[in-house]
Amino acid sequence: MGGVKVSTRGDYASRALLSLALHREDGTPTSVRDIAERTGLPQPYLEQILLALKGAGLVRSKRGVGGGYVLARDPAEITLGQIVSAVDGPIVAGDFGEPHTNGACDHEGQCVLLAVWAEVSRHMRERLDSFTLADMVARAQGNPAALLAPLA
Repeated sequence: MGGVKVSTRGDYASRALLSLALHREDGTPTSVRDIAERTGLPQPYLEQILLALKGAGLVRSKRGVGGGYVLARDPAEITLGQIVSAVDGPIVAGDFGEPHTNGACDHEGQCVLLAVWAEVSRHMRERLDSFTLADMVARAQGNPAALLAPLA
């Protein structure tokens, strides 16, 4: 069954940041190699993704011996929506344009559907923003309350 998909970049970015969140207790940077080994992600692709996350202010990096990446903010302040947007751009249901611009309403039903797609996009952003890295850490660590909490 098809549907709206999170890109591979969005998935990898989420997995990388979850790994950083799960191992942040000592506060030392984690190397790309270590993140790649823990998550099973390809290191060259992961390096590109981490650079995009750094550009979005979600991680900080340290160069040299003992260098690597750390979260730039507390996991409770980083949402899945922010992560996906950092590597994929705005979260939208499709590239259909906006109602009432550039001839978008020249054909029957077009404006109505454009408004619906805009609403679907808004709901997708809200849903992804409802999950934080802290939520994912709690679930990954088997927190019974987090596991029982509905995703809906």
